[in-house]
Amino acid sequence: MRFQAPQQGALGVTFTAFRAMQLVSLIVIIGITANFINEVVTSERDAPDVLVGTLVVGSIASLYVSISYILYYDCILPLLIAGGVDVMLLVGAIVVAVTIGKPLTLLKCEMLPQPRAPTATFTMSIETRDYAAAAARYNNYLALIMTDQPHCYEVKAVWGLSIALCVLFAFSAAVCIGLWRRAKAMAAPPKDIEG
Repeated sequence: MRFQAPQQGALGVTFTAFRAMQLVSLIVIIGITANFINEVVTSERDAPDVLVGTLVVGSIASLYVSISYILYYDCILPLLIAGGVDVMLLVGAIVVAVTIGKPLTLLKCEMLPQPRAPTATFTMSIETRDYAAAAARYNNYLALIMTDQPHCYEVKAVWGLSIALCVLFAFSAAVCIGLWRRAKAMAAPPKDIEG
């Protein structure tokens, strides 16, 4: 059995490239966020809602991207619906980028301290700060990303990839609509000029 991608021209190649970039970005976001949450939970702290929400949106989006490309490959993807779902995921990516990036805009990671020890960095850097248990979750998130340089750079990487996903989902929605219009035009019967 020979595998061959659908012959959809430049739009089809663009759709394939966007889906590949989306999947790679989402896998990196899931990996970094899951590692960060693991370190937070290991240090016996509550994981910030921002990071949990990022992990949920990333997981759902990666599942959708995988399934939608498989359906596209088999030529059974409802392109108009896929364009709508891409727009919804665009909104989700915007929400993730805004909530993660709000405290990061003015934060300079190079001004934060270097990690002390590879295994105890996260726990020790949080314990040296005096945060009350009643602090808001947002302030808890700020405390976590300001522990040291590596954690700051990790969250900034997730923020940057979330912004990239906004662009990718916007363009893939437009490509889906273009593919749908092409399929609709090709399926229409030819017009009878003679009458």
